[in-house]
Amino acid sequence: MAVKMTRRDLIRSLSASGLVTAGSLLPIADLLAQDLKPAVRGPQPPAPRAPLAPARLQVNKVIQPEREIAVLRETDVLVVGGGPAGTAAALAARRLGVDVTLVERYGHLGGLATGGLVLAIFPLYDRDDKQVIRGIGEEMMQRLDQLKFGIVDRGQAPLYPVVDAEAFKYVLADMTLASGMHIYLNCWGVDAIIDDRNAVKGAVFESKSGRQAVLAKIVVDASGDGDIYAAAGASFVKVKDNIGLVSRIGNIHEVDMIGDDAEHQAGATGAPVRKRPTQGAPVTTLDGKVGSHTPVEGVNWLNMKGPVADGLDVDDLTALELKHRIALWKNIEQVRKKPGDESAFLLETAPQMGVRLTRLLDGITSLTSEMTEKQKTHDDVIGYSGTYANNPEFQIPYGALVPARTENLLAAGRCIATDFKVADTTRLIPVCWVTGQAAGIAAALCARDGSQPRNVAIERLQEELRKQGVHLG
Repeated sequence: MAVKMTRRDLIRSLSASGLVTAGSLLPIADLLAQDLKPAVRGPQPPAPRAPLAPARLQVNKVIQPEREIAVLRETDVLVVGGGPAGTAAALAARRLGVDVTLVERYGHLGGLATGGLVLAIFPLYDRDDKQVIRGIGEEMMQRLDQLKFGIVDRGQAPLYPVVDAEAFKYVLADMTLASGMHIYLNCWGVDAIIDDRNAVKGAVFESKSGRQAVLAKIVVDASGDGDIYAAAGASFVKVKDNIGLVSRIGNIHEVDMIGDDAEHQAGATGAPVRKRPTQGAPVTTLDGKVGSHTPVEGVNWLNMKGPVADGLDVDDLTALELKHRIALWKNIEQVRKKPGDESAFLLETAPQMGVRLTRLLDGITSLTSEMTEKQKTHDDVIGYSGTYANNPEFQIPYGALVPARTENLLAAGRCIATDFKVADTTRLIPVCWVTGQAAGIAAALCARDGSQPRNVAIERLQEELRKQGVHLG
């Protein structure tokens, strides 16, 4: 008989994958005392501030006056976005000895792999079940291997690994802090800084500290949405795609199918058979679905495809966020009607929605479906995608990370230069590790040499990629 757990039991179990079990950081009290400014509890003396320049309403138009923006920091490489691509980029750049600043809009690192609860790590393997995505992403998974409830189904191709979101947040916090990079969380990139030659010189951010600037020699746009390259004037293609909301369900000891082309099926022994990554269930067909297992016993993750919408439209995002949460609650009510699942509960809805694609860069090279279908090789290869949805693995060219015209800027992650069909693969977590690691190394080389991303010596870039464990064929 399956043991039923309370929400408190499950949270205790989940927390075992964090600071207490891993033990690689300082005791919590010492850790929290590090790098904090001395503070006294209670009312504080007024801090000096720059002259205000609020927006003004003038004849039914809102006018923002010109104002000076305080420089928060100057750095060699600025990485905007702390998701899979951004964390890989920042870690890779830091290993070349340059000063790195990583800025993330949420209060955690990992993007959709953690805050989005997209816990499946695919595609990792080629058609012969050889792992072709390694490098920093493999290092992250090796660290998760050491944590109780950190990751399952490692090295079992064609099955793909599944991670625990909290364990992964911990690993990323540990790796980034230990690297010596500078990190800002809860800080949203809202504009690009350009010089009189239209070269990017940094970015502007909004946070509880107000509007501030970070100046940089090279900027890596790993925002997912191409926010910085769009603000800098780089050309791109706007796209719309499905937007869902992933959740975790507690007190579940089964898996079921999710969507028409899902692989989440129970095998003869009841174990999940997952040969092909799921697209997620449309929200209209959840109808009591319970999803797939995670590293924590009794906890499933439920992928949701969601409808096609505009991930750059606040109206669409707001409506979907609210409606998806209602749908997930109604789904758990359906789950509880099944015999044996009466004690199931909605453990967590993702803090961030699963926006798949919004902008695709106009790059030096645009990676097209014709290239991938014909297995085109690239002299400037920086890594591979694994096989996905019956499409074989393919090479990724460096030119897909470099804007066609904008200088001092690289893209990484789901917003690189591809066509819409290929982007359905390059948006996935392990492929974002690949493009992020390459962008980070290229940015570090440019910062050290004073060169432009479009002029990087490809042989040197590939040499550094190999040193960091990347598979180039």
